[in-house]
Amino acid sequence: MTANRNRWLVGTVLTLALAAFLSLSLLPILGSNENRRASSTPDASPTADPAAVQAELEAQARGYELVLEREPENQTALQGLVDARIQLGDINGVVGPLEKLVELNPGVPDYAVLLAQTKQQLGDLEGAAQTYRQVLDQQPGNMNALQGLTVLLVQQERPQAAIGLLQDTLKTADQLQSDGTATGIDTTSVKLLLAQVHVEANNPDQAIALYDETIEAAPEDFRPVLAKALVLQEQGDADTAQALFTQATALAPAQFKDQIEQMSSQGAPAPGASGEDAGIVEPAPVPDEAAE
Repeated sequence: MTANRNRWLVGTVLTLALAAFLSLSLLPILGSNENRRASSTPDASPTADPAAVQAELEAQARGYELVLEREPENQTALQGLVDARIQLGDINGVVGPLEKLVELNPGVPDYAVLLAQTKQQLGDLEGAAQTYRQVLDQQPGNMNALQGLTVLLVQQERPQAAIGLLQDTLKTADQLQSDGTATGIDTTSVKLLLAQVHVEANNPDQAIALYDETIEAAPEDFRPVLAKALVLQEQGDADTAQALFTQATALAPAQFKDQIEQMSSQGAPAPGASGEDAGIVEPAPVPDEAAE
């Protein structure tokens, strides 16, 4: 049991560390509501009365609801209501307006991904999976939907299903490329995600093989170098891992160098440590150039 828990923790470290560099985020709307209130509410400040902030948010939400009673397809009000309810921690209340935004914007996958993430958080895993797959049917390379569905499958202890999903995505990319069609699929990011699943499934050798393949194909990309360093660090190969951390730091954009150096010095969490004890936090979204 302890060994399985520790492997899961290592996989979590890798997933959270790499998510920032994949230009992805796990459940971005469902992070710390307190942090969102502090940063997003116009009148909020470190000394603001929490009750006053709560009342202001509730008033905003009610105002949007009144607008929607008159104009049910007012997208500004729908978006405002979603944001207000997120900040209030009313995740159940997010579903309705998000479903309406998905209906009104069938060509905007971000709303559907957000809806799937919300359903996933609420425990509606079947509904979440269906929504993710609907996005992927239209855009097989949508990394937010692909990552969301992959995480859902891993959470359900179905790593082989997650592996199959990602392998099928890579096959689709190969087929489209052979047909001379623009794939719209970032195969490097897909392979990194696939390698993360192998780590979760306790197949580090397969993960390392994927990292090596990706490093050879994209030698200027720091992400597979960093990922391999983290795996080797966990396996106890400190010297090789340190050399890879140094290489990843040299390749990475300036805004990520400090983070990588911290990873190289911190190592994996101690056995039995929780994510909070290990200092694991949800990564903030990062610029698209990180995935290039």
